Amino acid sequence: MPAEIADPVTGWGRTAPTAAARLVRPRSYEETVRAVRDCGTRGGIPRGLGRAYGDAAQNAGGSLIDMTALDRVVRVDAEAGTVACEAGISLQRLMEVLLPLGWFLPVTPGTRQVTVGGAIGSDIHGGNHPASGSFSRHVLSLDLLTSDGDIRTVVPGTPLFEATAGGMGLTGVILAATFRLHRVETSLMSVDTERASDLDDLMARLTESECRHRHRYSVGWLDLLASGSSLGRAVLTRGEHAPLAALSARSPARRQPLAFRPGRLPGAPSYVPEGLLGRTTVGLLNELWYRRAPRRRTGELQPISAFFHPLDGVPHWNRLYGRGGFVRYQFVVGDGQEDALIRIVRRIVRRGCPSLLALLKRFGVGDPGWLSFPMAGWTLSLDIPAGRTGLGPFLDELDEDVAAAGGRVCLAKDSRLRPELLAAMYPRLDEFRALRAELDPRGVFVSDLSRRLSI
Repeated sequence: MPAEIADPVTGWGRTAPTAAARLVRPRSYEETVRAVRDCGTRGGIPRGLGRAYGDAAQNAGGSLIDMTALDRVVRVDAEAGTVACEAGISLQRLMEVLLPLGWFLPVTPGTRQVTVGGAIGSDIHGGNHPASGSFSRHVLSLDLLTSDGDIRTVVPGTPLFEATAGGMGLTGVILAATFRLHRVETSLMSVDTERASDLDDLMARLTESECRHRHRYSVGWLDLLASGSSLGRAVLTRGEHAPLAALSARSPARRQPLAFRPGRLPGAPSYVPEGLLGRTTVGLLNELWYRRAPRRRTGELQPISAFFHPLDGVPHWNRLYGRGGFVRYQFVVGDGQEDALIRIVRRIVRRGCPSLLALLKRFGVGDPGWLSFPMAGWTLSLDIPAGRTGLGPFLDELDEDVAAAGGRVCLAKDSRLRPELLAAMYPRLDEFRALRAELDPRGVFVSDLSRRLSI
């Protein structure tokens, strides 16, 4: 199991780079045990496909345990709708295996380039959270390698499971998992698209959709450069898995209704000038996107890849923000805190943050993970070029607004939160720290995020 020096290492946002990490790529459980035992004084952290936006899967001067070689599908129970697999397998590979059998992932984020271990470690969520919760809700068991070299089978309802789901890899290395799937008849989505004139209109439509259970997936794209009466104008997209009956007899998809062939565009260039996605450019693109969206269109059939993961079709799309990278800022505030959400959106609009990708979604009841991000309420995520003048202090102010409203920021996206706000955002933090101290007294599992936030 050769090791190499990874220098520098960043998350997908390409910010907060760290140096001199020792990268190891085990190919078996035995090699993973050895990698953990050989982490050294700076410890180690498991890493998947590098899609955490911040520093959760970085470890300056320590070890990075690349789990992507442990990527087997162990067993698919097509009757019960469950899959057992190793933790290094990507969601894309699982989709390639499962869709032809009529099964889909219970939860998927905005990219399929995530490993199962990463999905559990960050307790990923998607546009179906009110109906389906986070990824960990569907996990039946997982194999966890702890700092003492033991491999434990961990099940829901136990403290170790609740610490591991959303625990950012700090309880140990997830080796494998078994989880439930969602039955589908086709690999297409039936999609409704409509414009919302402002933020109040968007929130009303999202709430209505949730109450009526008409759509499994809902997300609103916001124009955060629109102001005045158009503040928060949006394009609302809602979808459901298309039944076989939705395909006409003449449709080519009728012959292979479960085929999965994601498209791919040319990759982003290795060099993009700084400031390309500035206020002027993003303003024009936002205007074009909003105007081109239909006022109302129902029942459009789209491939699963286009509906869930449009950016995956552009390799290395994170380069579009230039060498300075970008900050993915995501927060949630609870039901009853709609005024706080509106105030925060107004502050972002007044600041003129050029966010090309700003998404508002509803969350249902949160899952029991002690550091799991979702809670019942509203979540907004936005991408901002990291080089914007005064961005750091401005986001610090937003953090304080979020915390004051009883909300939290997403740790899988974060690279800059101040540690003094963490306990207010995650009220079970002390329990997590206590379990981690008991489970890992030597501090074997550590990351740049855990050091920065004193987790």
